[in-house]
Amino acid sequence: MIRRICQADLSVVDDIGMLPAGRAEGEALYRLVDAAYERRSLAFTSNIHPSGFDTIMPKALAIPTVDRLLHHAHVIITEGESQRLVQAMSGHGVGVSY
Repeated sequence: MIRRICQADLSVVDDIGMLPAGRAEGEALYRLVDAAYERRSLAFTSNIHPSGFDTIMPKALAIPTVDRLLHHAHVIITEGESQRLVQAMSGHGVGVSY
């Protein structure tokens, strides 16, 4: 599976850390990052700062994973409210019937 994913020029992993993960998931993430390192582009989104990846995977895997992710990375940190939530609360983007 990792080999197949790494055939793409860019792989996007969205919302890392949103769901609980065990050792197997941590190992899979490390294997993906390691396989793509300096060969393919990866894009990750997460509400967890890279320094907190040891909260979602074993520290022994988090350190080399983050090391490889950040080596050639362009990190973009965003702040502010969720635009989906703002739109939903204002009635935009929500199917409302009267």
